[in-house]
Amino acid sequence: MKDLYIYYQVREEQVQALEARVRAMQHKLAQDSGVAPQLKRRPETKDGLQTWMEIYPVVGDSFGALLESAVQQAELLSLTAGARHMETFMDLPPCA
Repeated sequence: MKDLYIYYQVREEQVQALEARVRAMQHKLAQDSGVAPQLKRRPETKDGLQTWMEIYPVVGDSFGALLESAVQQAELLSLTAGARHMETFMDLPPCA
């Protein structure tokens, strides 16, 4: 299992519209897959832009395709300032 971290920027004037879409998308993903998504943002705004992060902990290999489809259906890219960047992390095995 792995965790997905997706970060991107949003213009201040798009914040409310984007938040509504992301939360609706995450709610549906949670219902469909059982994942427990999170939505975060950096505390500061710079040059009229906020940096947001979506976190999807403990997902399987097929979740990335499900997420990409949900992003397209929600038309998130029309409200972001640039691309969405995805990072994947996995747990380190415990020391013996």
